[in-house]
Amino acid sequence: MNNGHNTGNKLISRPSRSVGIVGYGAYVPRYRLPASEVSRVWTDGLSGTPVDEKSVPGLDEDVVTMSVEAARNALARAEIDPTLIRAVWVGSESHPYAVKPTSTIVAEAIGMSAHTLAADWEFACKAGSEALTASVGMVGSGMAPYALAIGMDTAQGRPGDALEYTAAAGGAAYILGAGEESVATFDAHYSYVTDTPDFWRRSHETYPSHGDRFTGEPAYFEHTLHAAKTMMEAIEAEPQDFAYAIFHQPNVKFPSRAAKMLGFTPDQIAPGLLVGKVGNVYAGSSLLGLSATLDIAKPGERILMVSYGSGAGSDAMVFTVTERIEEVRDRAPRTEQYVTRRTEIDYAVYTRYRSKLNK
Repeated sequence: MNNGHNTGNKLISRPSRSVGIVGYGAYVPRYRLPASEVSRVWTDGLSGTPVDEKSVPGLDEDVVTMSVEAARNALARAEIDPTLIRAVWVGSESHPYAVKPTSTIVAEAIGMSAHTLAADWEFACKAGSEALTASVGMVGSGMAPYALAIGMDTAQGRPGDALEYTAAAGGAAYILGAGEESVATFDAHYSYVTDTPDFWRRSHETYPSHGDRFTGEPAYFEHTLHAAKTMMEAIEAEPQDFAYAIFHQPNVKFPSRAAKMLGFTPDQIAPGLLVGKVGNVYAGSSLLGLSATLDIAKPGERILMVSYGSGAGSDAMVFTVTERIEEVRDRAPRTEQYVTRRTEIDYAVYTRYRSKLNK
């Protein structure tokens, strides 16, 4: 990727040639655990609930199976030969194997050639946007005609911990290709990272730990606001220049507050907040927000997406929707269909599905 603008020490990047999203697809498990169930079990129903409910993977679902489903949806919209994809990268906090890539399983399951790059990515909740950025670079440099990026996670949260209310499951997949084939062109990128340990999980530990309120001001807001402001300054854009803005959703309150501080209206962030109805899907949060937005966006509209990953960092990206979106949108289920379909479960079933008694 070439450096497109340099505002002092704040750098945004653009690919050497026009690149865009040629296919996208989402997946969210149907099972839902109401937050009131978590509260009932651990606080006799006295605690507040940051979300209404969260998605929970079934006994036969993990990051691999969900990634395959999302990737197949992306292929249905792209309508390309999967053997032309020369890279598949899966970002997640919950890969099923500690040593054994998720990406190779996904590549074979969707019919990709063995002549490809495959790797798993990790950077907390922005592992998916990292994979997306790398895919843009791969296609933009001319090294590949197409690349596949996925952000996907399963629910993780220590029993009784605050994360158990919000840590959910789901994600999205994106096939990157030439700009002239795309449903949305990739216009610019900026990344901002610091060593801010707000959330972590050491090897052999089952559940992540977090810094409680420390996860807000010096972590989420510092990185999200800095990335968004730097991007808008670099491309000389104002909030009103975007039809939509998408932010990572550890809960509904954080992205709503960040959007307000930046000058965005509730209508501009509404499609992205749709996925907040199923909790925080970690590596797939901002990518799911983007898929929900592409499901309704009109040609010519600009989209700002800002991911966030603990540890900590944010990727800011700008997309412009093309005419092709109208052709491909209904070739696969829309994000809202996955969000609104639901089978409610209680805490006992959730405990069984997530093998809580074994850990």
